[in-house]
Amino acid sequence: MAGIIEDPTSNKGTPYVVHDVEDQPPPHSDAGEITPDDGLIVTQHERLGLMRGLSQRHVQMIAIAGAIGTGLFLGLGSSIATGGPLGALLGYAFVGLVVCAIQFALGEVSALLPVTGSFVRHAEVLVDPALAFAIGWNVVYGCFISVPSEISASVVLIQYWTDINAAVWVTILIVVSVAVAVSFIGVYGEIEFIFAILKILLVIFVVILGLVIDLGGIPGKPRLGFHYWKEPGPFVEYIASGSWGRFLGFWAVMTNAVYSFAGVESLAMAAAETKNPRQNIPKACKRVFARVTIFYLAAVLIVGMLVPSTDPRLEDDSGTAAQSPFVIAAGDAGIKAIPSIVNAVCLTSAWSSSNQSILAGTRTLYGLAVKGHAPKIFLKTNKWGVPYMCVAMQVAFSFLAYMCVSNSATTVFYWFVDLTAAGTLVSWITIALNHIRLLQAFKEQGISPHTLPWHNSITRYTSWFALIACVILLLTGGFTVFTSGSWDPATFVSSYLDIPLVLLAYGGYKSIRRTKIIPLQMVPLRQALDEAENDPENVPIKKETIWAKMNILWG
Repeated sequence: MAGIIEDPTSNKGTPYVVHDVEDQPPPHSDAGEITPDDGLIVTQHERLGLMRGLSQRHVQMIAIAGAIGTGLFLGLGSSIATGGPLGALLGYAFVGLVVCAIQFALGEVSALLPVTGSFVRHAEVLVDPALAFAIGWNVVYGCFISVPSEISASVVLIQYWTDINAAVWVTILIVVSVAVAVSFIGVYGEIEFIFAILKILLVIFVVILGLVIDLGGIPGKPRLGFHYWKEPGPFVEYIASGSWGRFLGFWAVMTNAVYSFAGVESLAMAAAETKNPRQNIPKACKRVFARVTIFYLAAVLIVGMLVPSTDPRLEDDSGTAAQSPFVIAAGDAGIKAIPSIVNAVCLTSAWSSSNQSILAGTRTLYGLAVKGHAPKIFLKTNKWGVPYMCVAMQVAFSFLAYMCVSNSATTVFYWFVDLTAAGTLVSWITIALNHIRLLQAFKEQGISPHTLPWHNSITRYTSWFALIACVILLLTGGFTVFTSGSWDPATFVSSYLDIPLVLLAYGGYKSIRRTKIIPLQMVPLRQALDEAENDPENVPIKKETIWAKMNILWG
């Protein structure tokens, strides 16, 4: 049994077809047997070509593993030096609120539309196919370039211990990453689960160690308390002097914080490979932001108590544990083993980020192919449900990591990386816009948003807050280059070039394909709600025990 309604995302009038489970054709993975857009929101390609191997604990830990990385272990020092202990704390707290709003928006839309490619595919249905094309290829490019970047960072971390030729380590890391990428999605989930636990345990360890050092628990070392908040002070004057300079220090910290939190939006990228996604993804979104924010705020608070903002070592840019403020504090306290521990976990963080970029990039490319925005060849999957042609495309980009062997090539390589440095904010803006459009469509069509699989009334306000905040942060991300004597072409490019690139892709696709912004009345809410209601996996999760609610790791 099937019902047909017009597909508002297609200029050719392709119908959305509401199928019952009995209507589904037999499984296969040959892209030629199903049209790229078969009329379903969650397409047959995703239902039958991919395999659901990610559970709720995997989804939660993928987001945590992506958000807790080198930005936390190595990058907090520069935030303290720029904004001071209180300025850094306020900056991370504000961005934490933005992340909270983004996670709730992503959770609500993903529960209704659990598709591969997440917010990229959501834009296809809720905003404009041209926006899905522009944002999708922006995400693909950013993720594909991030993989060789993270591999290069991993090599730098490895060379903290050895001087073996960098090309050897690049080769090993590429081979291992490809092996994980072409394996069953559950293998990736378990690896990220382990890495995330290692990161969380290290955060807890360094926070406790920091408290011991700060409170005078190390023999022969005085109690510090909040001494560094008094001298040199809670804020740092950045670029300007006085109150304006202290405000600019706080604002600069927020830009750093955005890229530290980058990755939390990736938990829904593999929605079609997640068990019971309409229940598990919203639940993960609700919990991840709180855990990640608590870890970051605790770490920022402790670092601000341990190291003065004027310490020149905070400006170290070696890329190894030597620049970590935790290592600096432990070294001052006479603890020798910390640098290698931090460096080892940072190494797992870099490789974890590489794996996550592979997942996000390949699944976004697969989602683009499903809607006809990329060649059909990228729809092919192997026996484990992995889009192996997307992985092959990623491998081609991974070889750029060999550029790190040459200093001149490294400079050119990081030009490529800088092109999408603002991609995180562009993605967050899209997530907030998708959610706003969804709620507007519910209002326009006279349907209560409480019929959504997951909904919170406050999100009608928080998504607007997140949208406005992200736009302001995007436009002011490179404000330092506009101050007297601070012009830097590399900073300008990394802060702003992504904006015209996305606008150019959006305008070009729109003019060629003649797409239009989806009228709110034409957003297929009824079909989406019907698919959710008829989804045999859409089963409410059992009520949690007290232990599960207290479990800060994955419960």
